[in-house]
Amino acid sequence: MTFDAHQLDAFVLVGAVVTLAAILAVRVSARAGLPSLLIYLFIGVLLGEGGPFGIPFDDAELAHALGFGALAIILAEGGLTTEWRQMRSSIRLGLSLATVGVAVSVAVVAVGTHYLLGLPWELAILLGAICSPTDAAAVFSVLRALPLPRRLTGALEAESGLNDAPTVVLVGIISTGALAGSSVLETAGVIVFELLAGALVGAACGLAGAWVMRRAALPSSGLYPLAVLCLAFTAYGVAAAVHASPFAAIYVAALILGNSELPHRVATRSFAEGVAWLAQIGLFVMLGLLLSPSRIDLQTVVQALVTGLVLTVLARPLSVFVSSVVQPMASRDLAFISWAGLRGAVPIVLATIPLAEGVAGADDVFDIVFVMVVVYTLLTGPTLPWVARTLGVASRSQPRGLDVEAAPLDRVAADLLQVTIAPTSKMHGVEVGELRLPRGASVSLVIRAGDALVPERRTVLRHGDDLLVVTPRKLREPTEDRLRQVSENGRLAQWLGEPGTRERD
Repeated sequence: MTFDAHQLDAFVLVGAVVTLAAILAVRVSARAGLPSLLIYLFIGVLLGEGGPFGIPFDDAELAHALGFGALAIILAEGGLTTEWRQMRSSIRLGLSLATVGVAVSVAVVAVGTHYLLGLPWELAILLGAICSPTDAAAVFSVLRALPLPRRLTGALEAESGLNDAPTVVLVGIISTGALAGSSVLETAGVIVFELLAGALVGAACGLAGAWVMRRAALPSSGLYPLAVLCLAFTAYGVAAAVHASPFAAIYVAALILGNSELPHRVATRSFAEGVAWLAQIGLFVMLGLLLSPSRIDLQTVVQALVTGLVLTVLARPLSVFVSSVVQPMASRDLAFISWAGLRGAVPIVLATIPLAEGVAGADDVFDIVFVMVVVYTLLTGPTLPWVARTLGVASRSQPRGLDVEAAPLDRVAADLLQVTIAPTSKMHGVEVGELRLPRGASVSLVIRAGDALVPERRTVLRHGDDLLVVTPRKLREPTEDRLRQVSENGRLAQWLGEPGTRERD
């Protein structure tokens, strides 16, 4: 098969139009209260062989490879944009959900579908393993838009970032037939080894990458986001080479890089968000292309509904309850976590593994998973705000009051911070001298309505001001903490405590 310049022109045109339509669909889905992934899937189905455009696509191996690549990008973005101090308090529950919770969910779904649907044990266990992990893209995009306390968002983000690793291993073992010759302990040992080894590889690459990036003076600020993403993917590649979990590695590496004092962190996170959106769009459109609507019949729909019912009503609540032993929470918190087990691309991508391996009945499993994801995403996604309010776990919305961007001044071992005072910031009305920045840090310039002002101690700050703050590199973190402290609490922040020490309930 050849690919010439004329085909490239057509590919660019179609790709640009489809991507633009998918981007605009984000706004439409937000207004309608529907998850955007459903629109992307629908676009893929329209473009596929069952739609008016009739584009054939049935390469399960290619879908498997592209799906894993897209999931890696989404996990990298999730790690880069996750605040460790928000996740830290709930990391034990998140890890428990990603391991013990997955095991409980797989067992319950397997037993339920075996006896209710009559599936053979191999397919029932395979279906349970495919359906059990939550979707990182859905969790990161949906939950971050809700005013939830850190104890909930931290647990759910940790779970979605780490539960891909054990389920990928389990689905791979089942699809290759290795499960038949392995005991439960052997299978559990392989999963634990790959998860721990992947986390260690990710930690090593993340720490080493942060050390390098703090000392690298790149000629263009646009190179920093590319370098950080490449470091995260280095962890993915190294983990895959040593037979560890690449998904655990890339998430842990990105989490460390995203929470390190690196130059241009805001630009890096914005770039990662854009790339992740592109990966998410391409992933869902591709999975829609892979579906053959002609195979979807009443039996498939019934099987999908029963599987989703077992997963939502039995498996998920039980797995959350068992997992909470390591970190007990209030019943309303556990109930919300149970309902917020969002599924999305991950189960559908996992369903391509048995397709690529040629497992008997894999087509039926893929169709069941596809229908289940669509139906239960329509059920859970739009109802999450209502469930949060009903259970009383929604906290008061607190918009970001301060945006901080940093650039390195390598020759003088300092950093230049660009600080924007948002409309919600309590820094409004505070004098420059009242900021009480660490000794050695200073406000060098104030940009107000396009005019540059050299500030004095009595200069009063206003909403919309942009400040240029110069700080020695070793004092950058205390300087940022002090700025956020004043932004949250005003000039009395010194007596009200450090920011982030109280959980926002």
